[in-house]
Amino acid sequence: MKYIKHILILIVTVSVFSCGFYSLSGTNIQADVKSFQVNYFQNTAAQVEPGIDRDFTIALQDLIVNQTNLELVNSNGDLVYEGEITEYRISPTTATADNTAAQNRLTVGVRVRFYNKKAEDDDFEKTFSFFYDYAGSSLLSGSVKDTALEEIFERITQDIFNASLAKW
Repeated sequence: MKYIKHILILIVTVSVFSCGFYSLSGTNIQADVKSFQVNYFQNTAAQVEPGIDRDFTIALQDLIVNQTNLELVNSNGDLVYEGEITEYRISPTTATADNTAAQNRLTVGVRVRFYNKKAEDDDFEKTFSFFYDYAGSSLLSGSVKDTALEEIFERITQDIFNASLAKW
């Protein structure tokens, strides 16, 4: 019985101390990194949708603020995100018998340059994209557009976060 008690205490102790090496948020941020900045993402896509550049920049800032304890700064951040919205495209994905679109797809692509001033080996330039399918009988406006962009931005910003801070 004494041995079981000692084994249990050992297991609990090892479990508690081993948790210190892992982050619950899944991030892999060096201890000396304190701040980040997200420069304005210009919309250079062939088809320009007004306001998505601002909305995307804010979505990326919000995600990093909410998932880390880093401070958002306007300049001289330890981590820097910049880039462009390079694609905003609506295309039919399926057709009906009378040659009209049964379903359309909105695709958004973003080129991101990430700089880590504390660990330059982490720097990268990558393109991230995602899409949203909607009924061909619907116009991409109002709540349909809002839902589409929200879902696309959520996925792209999470992919950027994973590539830069979670190292996935």
